[in-house]
Amino acid sequence: MSYCLNPDCPKPQNSEFDKVCQGCGSDLLLGERFRAIELIGKGGFSRTYLGVVESESPPMFCAIQQFWPQDSTPAAFQKAAEGFRQKALRLEELGDRPNFPAVMAHFEEDGRLYLVLEYIEGSNLERVLEEEGRFSEAQIWQLLEELLPVLKVLHDREIIHGDIKPVNIIRCACSPPLFKGGQGGDLREKEGQLVLVDFGAAQLVSGADLWGGATGSAEYVAPEQAKGKAVFASDLYSLGVTCVYLLTGISPFQLFDAANDCWVWRDYLRNSRSTGIKPVSDRSTGIKPVSSTGIKPVSERLGEILDKLLENAVNRRFQSVGEVMRAMNLPFASRARTPSSSWHCVRTLTGHSGLSAGVNSVAISAQGNLLATGSDDKTARLWDTDTGECLRIIAGHANFVKSVAFSPDGSVLATGSDDRTVKLWDVAGGGLLRTLTGHSHAVKSVAFSPDGQFLASGSWDKTVRLWEVGGGEEICTLRGHGLQVAAVAISPCGQMLASASFDRTVRLWDLRQRGGAGTVLQGHLWPVLAAAFSPDGKILATGSEDNTIKLWEVKTGQVRSTLSGHSWSVAALAFSAGGEMLVSGSWDKTVKLWRVSTGEEVETLVGHTDSVCAVAAVGGQRVASGSRDKTVKLWQRAG
Repeated sequence: MSYCLNPDCPKPQNSEFDKVCQGCGSDLLLGERFRAIELIGKGGFSRTYLGVVESESPPMFCAIQQFWPQDSTPAAFQKAAEGFRQKALRLEELGDRPNFPAVMAHFEEDGRLYLVLEYIEGSNLERVLEEEGRFSEAQIWQLLEELLPVLKVLHDREIIHGDIKPVNIIRCACSPPLFKGGQGGDLREKEGQLVLVDFGAAQLVSGADLWGGATGSAEYVAPEQAKGKAVFASDLYSLGVTCVYLLTGISPFQLFDAANDCWVWRDYLRNSRSTGIKPVSDRSTGIKPVSSTGIKPVSERLGEILDKLLENAVNRRFQSVGEVMRAMNLPFASRARTPSSSWHCVRTLTGHSGLSAGVNSVAISAQGNLLATGSDDKTARLWDTDTGECLRIIAGHANFVKSVAFSPDGSVLATGSDDRTVKLWDVAGGGLLRTLTGHSHAVKSVAFSPDGQFLASGSWDKTVRLWEVGGGEEICTLRGHGLQVAAVAISPCGQMLASASFDRTVRLWDLRQRGGAGTVLQGHLWPVLAAAFSPDGKILATGSEDNTIKLWEVKTGQVRSTLSGHSWSVAALAFSAGGEMLVSGSWDKTVKLWRVSTGEEVETLVGHTDSVCAVAAVGGQRVASGSRDKTVKLWQRAG
């Protein structure tokens, strides 16, 4: 069976052998790969279809989400299409994680926008409630423990899901998944794992509403989101409503007393005979009735957490996932140590501005006098490291600037962007030297060779490209990763390149050969986000979303040691000039210093108010860190 993707088609159902819809003449093959077979959901300006990937043998199932903007004027559509691409790229950053459906494709076709996702086999929690009855307190704790880290990953990428509800939470029925993202392997390893689906109402914190005005589902939506002003805490409200619904089996509309402006969900947990509440029945709702003894009230601790999730006023609600996790004493939200007195922040650099202005990358020139930053505000900036003065704003990219790097002599600055390009800038004059094009997706990392003759770039298109700096010609493309390349680093001798990927591997490439698939280093459990060579080139450090750092012997490819201490993803790494110290930055908002010889954690630097995305070191006495809090901090060792 084939289902026509034209929303206005009078007869959308077709034979599986049809190439063109018999009802309206539309092409039935989407993007030359995907075929819809059934309509499984729809809203005012969106539809979701069950589909198959016909380019695979045997065909794989997928979920096809279709969107079109409310305003159909050409200008409005172009704006919506650009916003759609930005949001889809952010969703791609989720990679092959176990609690998200993998993004298989996103594109525009026939005046509509499409996001194709992995199809998750299993039952949504609405169905689970109908078949197995109301959730126990233990099940709610388990749900929170599993979904809060999922929301943390989303919010760290400045994505508000916007439609948390039981139908959009799938309990996996089987492993392996029906779609494996390249060579990443099966991350959905256990039956019963929860997966968050349906990003139809998702929006970036920039506030751009580009999916057709979706405001979530009426029973679960936070008050401020219903007014078009969603914040991260809006997702927490919807999660709270989901929990009390699963606990009671009663419609959220009934659980809220509008006359007194308060939630009364606890009343539905008490003995039905003492409250006068009639137990729900299988016939009316499909939910198993409460036993004659009723359901016990939840513990005071869970009740307090749910009440704070359900606060109508945003300022009285939990403000972040981290706050909820700390209230639950989850290990992911453990508090960092108080920083040692031997290091202190000597300067905070501010200047990147706007709703999306997090600092993604920092680099310090070899001379140590200049610092470069790249930001989601689409600019790079040059700073005087001694005075903290912003010397120059470098504008020219059409999207977020994700990586910056100085040439060894400090004369050229390279910037990589989500606009799929690399740009080379004259540091002294600030002018654009050339733009390097060739990547088909966002460029996330750039690195110069030690002699400054060539540049490496790593991209979401799963490749690493090498470029001649002088002329801008592409030298070669390195292929082998099954998922996005998050970071690249070149050894001090210039003969080895390391690439870190969402496929959980690191590859070492011999640049003298410039071919093959590289040596594969395996050991991390989650996507690898950062890589750095020691000054002598003997050690490679890698940081991962599994919260660890691994030190590898470059010669043998063996793990020398694993450094544990961060409570969230390790996003950035840098060695000190002498190689005795390693600096790491994490989404847990801290910077840590490690003694390389022993793997001992030496210091924890605390001060950022959001994820640390970038670090750089000058000698062994100074460290710079960039954060999603829009600042760069310069740290100095006392004495």
